[in-house]
Amino acid sequence: MDGQTNTAGAGEVLVSFRGVQKSYDGESLIVKDLNLDIRKGEFLTLLGPSGSGKTTSLMMLAGFETPTAGEIRLAGRSLNNVPPHKRDIGMVFQNYALFPHMTVAENLAFPLSVRGMGKADIAERVKRALAMVQLEALGGRYPAQMSGGQQQRVALARALVFEPQLVLMDEPLGALDKQLREHMQMEIKHLHERLGVTVVYVTHDQGEALTMSDRVAVFHQGEIQQIADPRTLYEEPRNGFVAGFIGENNRLHGRLLEQDGERCVVGLARGERVSALAVKVGRVGEPVSLSIRPERVRINGRSHDCPNRFSGRVAEFIYLGDHVRIRLEVAGQNDFFLKQPVSELDPSLTVGDVVPIGWQVEHARALDPLAASQ
Repeated sequence: MDGQTNTAGAGEVLVSFRGVQKSYDGESLIVKDLNLDIRKGEFLTLLGPSGSGKTTSLMMLAGFETPTAGEIRLAGRSLNNVPPHKRDIGMVFQNYALFPHMTVAENLAFPLSVRGMGKADIAERVKRALAMVQLEALGGRYPAQMSGGQQQRVALARALVFEPQLVLMDEPLGALDKQLREHMQMEIKHLHERLGVTVVYVTHDQGEALTMSDRVAVFHQGEIQQIADPRTLYEEPRNGFVAGFIGENNRLHGRLLEQDGERCVVGLARGERVSALAVKVGRVGEPVSLSIRPERVRINGRSHDCPNRFSGRVAEFIYLGDHVRIRLEVAGQNDFFLKQPVSELDPSLTVGDVVPIGWQVEHARALDPLAASQ
């Protein structure tokens, strides 16, 4: 196992999980068999629903949880018996965890003073950290005198002030409103780009993961289902769970009729046939699910050159400002969506219209049916 590293090359791997398991009751595994390499300088997000094992994996790396089995290495040394405060890891939590009785500057100085740094060096580092998060004027304030966004900035600065080689963030923006959350996403992303520090970020928000990350590891039931850059994850999901969890996704259920290498034909319940990419399929005759992204579905004249063509009955329009989602009844299912920019919408289209729709073979992915129904 130790010889397995990712394509970044052994010299660039900062953290490696090898055969890591975690159980709280000795029976069920929260983390099943985690083998993961985290590259130096990357922004890696652990993404998944509640209970998927992502936070437990982060807490084992931080040292707040102990693996039941396996080993975690940081910069080549085993962390299994290293206490949290000796791991050279910065942490940012959702609840900020600032000391209320200390000023902002004192909060930032704390991790430096416990490391035995001199007063002049501490003052210089604190000043730099405040400038980094654009809070130079607020060093004398107490946390209670600041907004949630400002407090989260202080928490971020405190995690970075001692220049750790690794920063862990556990749902750090969960308590912020949408607009501030989106603003902070970009702030953290730009800070990461400027500093080059390695970040491991936990969230259940797939939009946040796609926006911020170099790579995303999708967790489900204690295992990584897929790890890839955001575009690959969205465009090329490896199984039904990833397809359903990342972005919007139409699912059609059918059976595998034939397979020829990377392509296959799937038969739907009412006899329709769909040509698709065979991504994760069993044998001919076995059930599969089809994944088609709503923005890849073509309507009316735009569907004419599509090899997969159907008719759909318009059931509902959902306006979302810059684009519109159209819900259709297709192949006996009433929850099939297509997404169009408002500028391309046919103004004469109304509920009840039966229209031709279609999609290209490469935009239909034949996947496992089990995960698709979860």
